[in-house]
Amino acid sequence: MTTIDTTAITAVLPESFDERWNRLPGIHVDGRRTTINPAEYFFRFESNTWLVADWELVKSQLLEVEETTESAVEQLALDFIRAHATSTSDATRVLSTAYAVYAYLFRDEHLGTLGLPQITAEHLRMLREAATLMALNKVELNGHISNVGPCWFFPAATSVVFDLDDEMGGLLDEVYHGGWFNEHRRIESIKAHAALGGRLVHGCQSVPDQTGGVVAPYGASMTAFRDDLAAFKAGWIKQVYAHRVSPAA
Repeated sequence: MTTIDTTAITAVLPESFDERWNRLPGIHVDGRRTTINPAEYFFRFESNTWLVADWELVKSQLLEVEETTESAVEQLALDFIRAHATSTSDATRVLSTAYAVYAYLFRDEHLGTLGLPQITAEHLRMLREAATLMALNKVELNGHISNVGPCWFFPAATSVVFDLDDEMGGLLDEVYHGGWFNEHRRIESIKAHAALGGRLVHGCQSVPDQTGGVVAPYGASMTAFRDDLAAFKAGWIKQVYAHRVSPAA
């Protein structure tokens, strides 16, 4: 049996994360420095390799490329991943790449066109932070979910960290998994996620039900993914909510 390295993961990111991330086990935030203890942070941690591509290369060679009748945007992304993505066991690189991806996707300039006046620049910051951490989750090609951290359960994790009520937590989840993605934004998302070696997929439907999302490789079995997710989610969601701070506390 392969032994998985559970050495602490440390990343110094361009943005200081909210220190309330320290409410969750196995994660310590100190300004721009985030440290994760995999043995404490993850519910399941079976793989310490991820597929990534250089973000600067994505920006220069993919973001501005237009799809054609011969090559849809998904094919463009897949071809780019095949040509430029590499496997890495450097989780710090994964987090740094993810931060760049989500700083791009959840940038403030989109606020004026969302049609969601409840969503503010502060909410986009929450999305950037949570989505960056979610990049350490992983799905294998056979659909097996090999890595699961608390941010898989997006509304639960954000309610614990940011003191959101259930309504706002659900709305933020909608923004994360596509409720504000018109076709232009969907195309933008597909291209940007090539830096993380795949596409953003979700287990939930249009209404958030804590089934979460992950950047999965193209070709991964979504049937096996769905079945694996259904088997574990209820118990682990409860564990995340157990760290919620009462408003009266």
